[in-house]
Amino acid sequence: MATSAKDQNVQHFLELIRKSRRGKFKVYIGMSAGVGKTFRMLQEAHTLLRNGVDVKIGYIETHNRKETQGLVEGLPIIPRRKLFYKGKELEELDVQAVIALRPEVVIVDELAHTNIEGSKNEKRWQDVIEILDAGINVISAVNIQHIESLYNDIRDITGVDVAERIPDKIIQEADEVVNIDLTADELITRLKEGKIYAADKIQIALKNFFQPEKILQLRELALKEVASQVERKIETELPRNVHLRQEKFLACISSNYENAKKVIRKTARLASYYRSKWYLLYVQTSKEDGDKIGLAAQRHLINNFKLATELGAEVIKVKGNNVAKEIFAVAETKEITTVCIGKPHMHLFNIILNTAVFNQLLNKFSASDIDIVILS
Repeated sequence: MATSAKDQNVQHFLELIRKSRRGKFKVYIGMSAGVGKTFRMLQEAHTLLRNGVDVKIGYIETHNRKETQGLVEGLPIIPRRKLFYKGKELEELDVQAVIALRPEVVIVDELAHTNIEGSKNEKRWQDVIEILDAGINVISAVNIQHIESLYNDIRDITGVDVAERIPDKIIQEADEVVNIDLTADELITRLKEGKIYAADKIQIALKNFFQPEKILQLRELALKEVASQVERKIETELPRNVHLRQEKFLACISSNYENAKKVIRKTARLASYYRSKWYLLYVQTSKEDGDKIGLAAQRHLINNFKLATELGAEVIKVKGNNVAKEIFAVAETKEITTVCIGKPHMHLFNIILNTAVFNQLLNKFSASDIDIVILS
């Protein structure tokens, strides 16, 4: 036991050393393309350069916007890595070149980008983590629609399935998060002036993504995200004298719970807001033993476990026919403050309602100061 405690102390000390050596990470967030994230990064790069900071461009995407392109001039650029994919020559961020050159600050655009097949890392955010771990400071940018836990909200607002997404933990690890904000009118004006897309794409954009009501909702999401990051920074860097309850969330799903991903993502958002630990619980009843559930349901369940893990959850699987009882047992053991379940018409809630101990469960939660959140 003593050896284990020593090992833990050593690991903790090594973690402190690693964090102190790690580069600082700044992220610009915007509600959509065209708000000026890349423009602002390049302006900052010029300011840093004038102040004697060794700053270099690792990867920038100007989208042929004249104003943005003009700001690239005069900044040192690290050549991109060239690859051939399906008969075409393509370019990617050269991570090894960045690490070899060791600038004080490197600009890396489009954090949610998926790298070309055959690259060392699948995603650009993984490239950024590698650069940060090498002790190099990174400034990057991302649109709000690329944050994983907001997937359902973004689809409801825009009707678009955003394929390229980043785990919430990447934003949470940032030392500084800055919102680049414009009103809907300002953004639409920029679009009409040809400052975002080419002339042949403007009318299509106005009919689809760039509608005032959609922009307003995306703007709200971006503002909330940055506000929550600021609150976390205040809580971690300016400790309060009062003792606050340490929130812990428990998301509960079942094998044939089709909307489990919504519960997972919304619980992840809650946990992200409170900067707290969260768990995913699956109670396997006797009806779900072995091969009693179909392959499709098994795949669905595995994918949900994977998504929850990517969003920072610890997955818990227990066996038992009294689902409510098992939920309470886990909630007590893990010192859960909030249990998250789906709408009453969903499968898991019906299981709980049909158990004789449901009222007892509610009473126990109440006595234990555990909240139940029914997620829409």
